[in-house]
Amino acid sequence: MAGVSVDEAMRRAVELAARGLGTTSPNPVVGCVLLDPGGRVVGEGFHAYAGGPHAEIVALAQAGERARGGTAVVTLEPCDHTGRTGPCSTALVQAGIARVVIAVPDPNRAASGGAATLRAAGIRVDLGVRAAEAEAGNVAWLTSTRRGWPYVIWKYAATLDGRSAAADGTSMWITSEVARMDVHALRGTVDAVLAGVGTVLADDPRLTVRNLRDGSLAIRQPLRVVVDSTGRTPPGARVRDDAAPTWIATAEEVGVDPEGRVELAGLLAALHQRGVRAALVEGGPRLAGAFLAAGLVDKIVGYVAPRLLGAGPAALTEAGVTTITEAIDCEVVDVTQVGPDLRITALPRKREG
Repeated sequence: MAGVSVDEAMRRAVELAARGLGTTSPNPVVGCVLLDPGGRVVGEGFHAYAGGPHAEIVALAQAGERARGGTAVVTLEPCDHTGRTGPCSTALVQAGIARVVIAVPDPNRAASGGAATLRAAGIRVDLGVRAAEAEAGNVAWLTSTRRGWPYVIWKYAATLDGRSAAADGTSMWITSEVARMDVHALRGTVDAVLAGVGTVLADDPRLTVRNLRDGSLAIRQPLRVVVDSTGRTPPGARVRDDAAPTWIATAEEVGVDPEGRVELAGLLAALHQRGVRAALVEGGPRLAGAFLAAGLVDKIVGYVAPRLLGAGPAALTEAGVTTITEAIDCEVVDVTQVGPDLRITALPRKREG
């Protein structure tokens, strides 16, 4: 078998890391490819779930003695501490690895230091190979770890004229079945799904992951979070069933903002403490508006259906915009057709001042 370049191996490692999205928190997603001294792939691995073996350990187990004298290509700096598993830096040293290529350094102070340990053992360490791709694939964990609260995605569905429901309140279904399956796949990559109590009262959603394209069930259901200032969520609401864990976040528990609502920064801090690194804001134009007005949204995923309603609730309200100069500018990073609908991914630009 012909050898591969380090660049090719890192591209494969990034692909492997993505397989852990939604199941590794509070740990990162990580992929690893091991090359023997001749550049042939002898082991691959990814971190599949918190508490399970790390990507390097999986790849080393697959490679065995063939890894000795070879190169480990890994998307994130190997950990240097003992938690539920041992340090990957030590495992790489003991395996006789000669070189370690790392895409992104570990920002977690408790686990970082692996590169220094490897160098101290005489192993060559290179940083920055395909760093942008590895960063993008692990953006939620990296962002959350660096700042101390979750990476927040706002997802919405609307018609071409921006309506989330008809004038009589009906909204099933704005988008196609294909788009709805895509939403379930998106839910499967996050740790928590948030909705306002108004959405729960109006639509009684389940907020679970289901109907995935391949027919499989989610390995781990995200935490369902109802943002409910005064505790109005009915006892029989579907979010209270046993299909997934649920937290009814009240102002009394989390903190109250000047308008008497749940204080969002406190909510995100509490979610981070619960191990949430990526959160999906789904339900409620007012809740979405509050997150956007506070500058707490990192990414927007909009599903736009080729339909017109002419009247009815808007997909977004009360975002702190009263004039055109206050508009929240966004950078569109992807537009993909999903069935008859469009999925638009955008990044809000941070406001100055």
